[in-house]
Amino acid sequence: MAQKTLGKVIHYYDHLGVAVIKLAKGAALKKGDRVEFKGSSTDFTQKVVSLQADHEDVDSVKAGDDFGLKVDKPVREGDAVHPAA
Repeated sequence: MAQKTLGKVIHYYDHLGVAVIKLAKGAALKKGDRVEFKGSSTDFTQKVVSLQADHEDVDSVKAGDDFGLKVDKPVREGDAVHPAA
């Protein structure tokens, strides 16, 4: 069974450790969720602790939103974001 995709990384601010993610159709994400980042050289899981949309702290995001997420490790544009098992 294919793993559900929540979205993909569209930008990464390395000096801030923040990924900008475009949420996929039908997806939603909230603080406290666990996500997995997968890419050609990226593979780690983390808890969502900080979400920002339009430069405001938010508790959740919905399908189609672009949002910032503080990440534990570097990610790359195009990396997929999945719900962690």
